[in-house]
Amino acid sequence: MAATVRRQRPRRLACWALMAVLLADLLALSDMLAVMSVDLGSESMKVAIVKPGVPMEIVLNKESRRKTPVTVTLKENERFFGDSAASMAIKNPKATLRYFQNLLGKQENNPHVALYRARFPEHELGFDPQRQTVYFQISPQLQFSPEEVLSMLLNYSRSLAEDFAEQPIKDAVITVPAFFNQAERRAVLQAARMAGLKVLQLINDNTATALSYGVFRRKDINSTAQNIMFYDMGAGSTVCTIVTYQTVKTKDAGMQPQLQIRGVGFDRTLGGLEMELRLREHLAGIFNEQRKGQRAKDVRENPRAMAKLLREANRLKTILSANADHMAQIEGLMDDVDFKAKVTRAEFEELCADLFERVPGPVQQALQSAEMKLDEIEQVILVGGATRVPKVQEVLLKAVGKEELGKNINADEAAAMGAVYQAAALSKAFKVKPFVVRDAAIYPILVEFTREVEEEPGVRSLKHNKRVLFCRMGPYPQRKVITFNRYNHDFNFHINYGDLGFLGPEDLRVFGSQNLTTVKLKGVGESFKKYPDYESKGIKAHFNLDESGVLSLDRVESVFETLVEDSPEEESTLTKLGNTISSLFGGGAAQDTKENGTDTVQEEEEGPAEGSKAEPGEQAEPREEAEAPTEDTSPPPPPEPKGDAAPEGEKAAEKDNGEKPEAQKPSEKGEAGAEGVPPAPEEEKKQKPARKQRMVEEIGVELVVLDLPDLRQDELARSAQKLQDLTLRDLEKQEREKAANSLEAFIFETQDKLYQPEYQEVSTEEQREDISGRLHAASTWLEDEGFGATTVMLKEKLAELRKLCQGLFFRVEERKKWPERLSALDNLLNHSSMFLTGARLIPEMDQIFTEVEMTTLEKVINETWAWKNATVAEQAKLPATEKPVLLSKDIEAKMMALDREVQYLLNKAKFAKPRPRPKDKNGTRAEPPLNASASDQGDKVIPPAGQTEDAKPISEPEQETRSEPADSEPLELGGPAAESEQKEQPTGQKPTLKNDEL
Repeated sequence: MAATVRRQRPRRLACWALMAVLLADLLALSDMLAVMSVDLGSESMKVAIVKPGVPMEIVLNKESRRKTPVTVTLKENERFFGDSAASMAIKNPKATLRYFQNLLGKQENNPHVALYRARFPEHELGFDPQRQTVYFQISPQLQFSPEEVLSMLLNYSRSLAEDFAEQPIKDAVITVPAFFNQAERRAVLQAARMAGLKVLQLINDNTATALSYGVFRRKDINSTAQNIMFYDMGAGSTVCTIVTYQTVKTKDAGMQPQLQIRGVGFDRTLGGLEMELRLREHLAGIFNEQRKGQRAKDVRENPRAMAKLLREANRLKTILSANADHMAQIEGLMDDVDFKAKVTRAEFEELCADLFERVPGPVQQALQSAEMKLDEIEQVILVGGATRVPKVQEVLLKAVGKEELGKNINADEAAAMGAVYQAAALSKAFKVKPFVVRDAAIYPILVEFTREVEEEPGVRSLKHNKRVLFCRMGPYPQRKVITFNRYNHDFNFHINYGDLGFLGPEDLRVFGSQNLTTVKLKGVGESFKKYPDYESKGIKAHFNLDESGVLSLDRVESVFETLVEDSPEEESTLTKLGNTISSLFGGGAAQDTKENGTDTVQEEEEGPAEGSKAEPGEQAEPREEAEAPTEDTSPPPPPEPKGDAAPEGEKAAEKDNGEKPEAQKPSEKGEAGAEGVPPAPEEEKKQKPARKQRMVEEIGVELVVLDLPDLRQDELARSAQKLQDLTLRDLEKQEREKAANSLEAFIFETQDKLYQPEYQEVSTEEQREDISGRLHAASTWLEDEGFGATTVMLKEKLAELRKLCQGLFFRVEERKKWPERLSALDNLLNHSSMFLTGARLIPEMDQIFTEVEMTTLEKVINETWAWKNATVAEQAKLPATEKPVLLSKDIEAKMMALDREVQYLLNKAKFAKPRPRPKDKNGTRAEPPLNASASDQGDKVIPPAGQTEDAKPISEPEQETRSEPADSEPLELGGPAAESEQKEQPTGQKPTLKNDEL
């Protein structure tokens, strides 16, 4: 038996260890249950959260609005965000930054940088020679990159979400435009890292909108494909997306709905902002015309006046969407001159005529990329604020040829809701209904390399090769592998964008560099020298296009194989010990373990890549082809024979650990044949065919980024620290303002209270004069020296005044509470006395309360009455200006003690059962009184049937106790008063029955 116990100890320890790990995971999850999403638009952003009890809710900002302007005002000693910053745009337009997302991931020579300078000439853009980018020069001491400004906004959005969720939040899903390239996506990720956010995914805003539409219409999705077009025109850009909804069979959850992005078209500069700028220019021209001949300055040269005109243009565009005309008016536009002019919708449409002509463009691009026709589109749904312009809807309706446009989705919040649903699905703290999302890569990516070829004997030349890595509109996330078979020395290859012919000339200039990265490999030749007897299987480069659409090179490996023969060697001591431990923890199921490992590796197994063909005119080499993971819909490959190749588990181990040491080869051979079957005879072992052994050597990689260099780690840490210092400064400023406001409010409120009758009643004239003088001195100090006082000084001054007035406030509060507390105490005493009287009137045959219990309650009632009468009489003798002896907390304590005793008896009566009555000779039942003496009971006890009269009664317990009902809380038995009355009963007396014995 002892041996059995000892054998089970390791398993028990393993169970405890597993429980500890699970508990640690739960504790870690409890601190980050809530997740958030940020729909980052050009003009405004929407923040949504998911937390237990709050499913998918839009966060309200400090002004209780669901939409927050993407605006930041940066001054020397303070910052403003959202609506506060938008209001500061009129007062300080140079320090107020808006629409800066167009500068993310852009070099200084990008046309969008020049466009930003033309739209907002009040901002001074500096040049960063290291990254060839621009930054905002607010002042000689203040300069911020676009990534740092975006980081401030992300941090502000997180503070809004944390205030709304009432808990810290670190995980987030951020929306980005679908047309963002690699440099722009990396810039957003860097901004999130500066803000300390863990980005679960960068989701395209069109994909988030489509997900929100599908989640709330899950029941309408079936196996029949439905093609929906989403036309999203926001403030800065326009994106048209074709999405296919249908149910598909998944590996784990069965039939589930799926959305697939089929086609995408976009216009980077077509949006509401361009319309507002046209209106602003029109209003500026009208104002200059009105002041013509007065030798007035051009209003365009005044940044504050232009900021006012832009705000009025925004309001005018919104109103003209519902009205035929409207009067634009601005008070004190420039030089204290008011502006007023009438603008009609026809004038507005004429100003934006060329913009409306570009509305059908994204539709045609989306159809072309999806290879579909308009007849296959079932519905066109409007998204974005600029689609509310009537002319946009008119032109779009004519372009798509539908009867009407769909408006059955929240045009402002759909992307935020879809993103937060994805955040909940990616978080470990929530479980949501599966919804398969298959996004598409807009820009193709390929690998280019050159190698020497021998076209004629003795004549060698360089040949340029291209391999498509990720094709246009191909799904992601996915991993792919490129194998180079003709290299045995160090070489370089390039990662570039593919054919971008679908972009126009201007879009190509805005797109930036088409070259992504140059990869320099080091250590290829050394790997061949290290394994001269092995056959090379090529240099494998592993690429990953993750959920955020960001491309990365995971690793590069040099793979070798050779044939080895299994020898019937004895297992080493280490192998035997490992097998013993495995049998203890895993039950010794060697076959199951291998099968599980194989299944896991099959998910990462690489197959031929789609579309990995050479460019036209070139012939692809037979062995230089791309490899990609097989799709889930395809059947898994059949298992290879044991003698021809190593098990998949060994392949995975080799890939993870790199080169296997020679010392592990015997154990590998021993494990290769262990599948839970009896050992074969010696002859069979010798006849076992040879198997392949794979060796993997890690290759050194040097990446040269060509599109936009990322921030170095030290620069990233420096920017994060700078932003953290600004956040701490803002928090300290808010804390100081809060302390100053609290001190000022306390002074004014207390000065007013000194003249109220209830405060004059409990204070003397001298006390009030003393308090009033101290308050006046504090008010004078706050006005003269308060601006330079620190937070600590303000809090100390407030604590000093509160201590001075503490006695006065305490006396007033106590007198306010007396009537209510004393009335409640009187009611409780009266009801308790009535209850006690009723309990004593219960017949002895049916009595459920013991004498001890009733005596205890009576004692508590009498003591409470006596305390109340004595304390009230003593308080009446004291003057009102003295500290009271009748305290509300003492009244509450007495009420709690009395209520505890009454509740105990009520619970006992609630759960009491009728006591059984013994039958007499005539068939009737009789039961002696519960409190009858032993001598009286001795003559009346009738033994039950089957028991003689000589049978002894049940033995009497030494001390009487009372049991509590099962559902009641554990209560004390009347305290010491009840314990003193519990006496040992005489021998032979019938015991008092407990509640569970009745």
